[in-house]
Amino acid sequence: MLEEVRITGLGVIDDAVLELSAGFTALTGETGAGKTMVVTALGLLFGGRADPARVRPGAARAAVEGRLLVSAEIAREITDAGGDLDDEGSTLVLSRSVSAEGRSRAFAGGRSVPVSLLQVLADDLVAVHGQSDQQQLLKPGRQRDALDRFGGPDLAAALADYRRVFNRHRAVHDELESLTRAERERVAEAETLRRGLAEVEAVAPVAGEDATLLAEEEKLANADALNAAATMAHEALLGDPAAASVDGGSDAVTLLGVAGRALEPVRPHDPVLAGLADRLAEATYLVSDVAAELASYTDALDSDPARLAAVQERRAALGKLVRAYGTASGLGAGGAGGSSDLAAVLDWAKQAGSRLVELEGDNDKIAALAAEESELASQVTSLAAQLTALRLAAAQRFASEVTAELTALAMPHGSLTAVVSELDAPGPYGADDVEIRLAAHPGAPPLPLNKGASGGELSRVMLAIEVVFAGADPVPTFVFDEVDAGVGGKAAVEIGRRLARLARSSQVIVVTHLPQVAAFADNHLVVEKSGDGLVTESGVMRLDRPARVRELSRMLGGLEESEFGQAHAEELLSMADREREAADA
Repeated sequence: MLEEVRITGLGVIDDAVLELSAGFTALTGETGAGKTMVVTALGLLFGGRADPARVRPGAARAAVEGRLLVSAEIAREITDAGGDLDDEGSTLVLSRSVSAEGRSRAFAGGRSVPVSLLQVLADDLVAVHGQSDQQQLLKPGRQRDALDRFGGPDLAAALADYRRVFNRHRAVHDELESLTRAERERVAEAETLRRGLAEVEAVAPVAGEDATLLAEEEKLANADALNAAATMAHEALLGDPAAASVDGGSDAVTLLGVAGRALEPVRPHDPVLAGLADRLAEATYLVSDVAAELASYTDALDSDPARLAAVQERRAALGKLVRAYGTASGLGAGGAGGSSDLAAVLDWAKQAGSRLVELEGDNDKIAALAAEESELASQVTSLAAQLTALRLAAAQRFASEVTAELTALAMPHGSLTAVVSELDAPGPYGADDVEIRLAAHPGAPPLPLNKGASGGELSRVMLAIEVVFAGADPVPTFVFDEVDAGVGGKAAVEIGRRLARLARSSQVIVVTHLPQVAAFADNHLVVEKSGDGLVTESGVMRLDRPARVRELSRMLGGLEESEFGQAHAEELLSMADREREAADA
């Protein structure tokens, strides 16, 4: 609830502080004293339009600061947004200012915030009902929400079931639509993958095969040159033994042997020459081994042209795969960049196989989703029909109760209806739209609230609705301006009673000029202007019992010192006290 509101530089208000409390607070004062500016200030505090024309002449800016006792849920929202709360985390300070040039600033919990945040908070914290203020119940969707809460737990349970099924249906529908829309692309992709996998499977490449075949092709293509080189090297190392015996030989092994034999007789005389002789012997053995391996190489060398052709044909097939699928860019075929080798082809084939399984699985998924979507659509229709039936029943009860309240509020010929109309298609809250309409007198067509009632009538209609909704539409604080416009006598007493009834479940702040209404208040504030025509802090006073009697007497006849007027005022207060005690009993 609102605990305190400070207003500076707004209209005729120079500086004023309103100390508020739970229950019903009446705000009274002479005409032009600034009572309506209080309502304007509350509207500004909760995100209303910042009108620079409201800034008091001579003031740089108008400002409103409010202290609110908030619930733990609201406190968490403010804390999560970076704001701070006072009094052990239960009191929130809001402030709003507007300069004479029209610049507006808002703060919540000591932190600068967008004005929209104040509007969001207002939806949960306060409902301001004044002729120039935007009414909570006039906002789109608010009337449906309020009627749903009025409908009680059965309607709330039906709405919860509907929303659960509706949200699932929407998710399934969106997924099905996405898959169906991409079906042509999926079919083309799957066909491309199948064709590529068939090509790879036909060739059946083996990891590392391309390097092996390249080496074999090099060898086969140069067999004659390799044979000639090996033969020549063999003969140089180890020539024909028969030729060597005839002409002394000139191959490397023979010459090494000659050198070794030359050193052999002198080995005992010099260890250096002995070591060199040993090394010559080792060289002879090594050269002999190389010569033997060259002989084996030439014997094993294959110069089969048929095998060469087969290798070249296999390498061409592998090369075609590499060019088509051997890039390192995932499932893309060809393209620039990346490594192009057989390993990339095998990796592509692996990914393509997995992707193909996924694409082929989408067909089964589409069929399953289509069946689920159809079933959910049927459930949505059925649950929406149940929801509509409950709303129609709640609307009938609501209209009857509010119309009865209007009769007691000096609108005996007014009748209210809650029209439940069918939407073109079910939405998140069912297949219905709800609009509250008023027929101000017999024969008048039912019109939307903002068109079917004058300013004073609209305030009374709102009061009647709020009384009926009390407990069902739990707004913590209600503010009414001119709720008693155009009424008096018994109707005024009824308005006071209903405001007092509403104040049992919410904080109620009422700007009134009727003593019959003010008498029912738990807390009475009076706005008084000082000699210079401004309202200062001392000009908003909380009245005790004697002061209330004088103020009510003034409101009754303008003679606050009149004994008759004071007696009448005391009678009004006593009546209100008795009714309050009876209600509390």
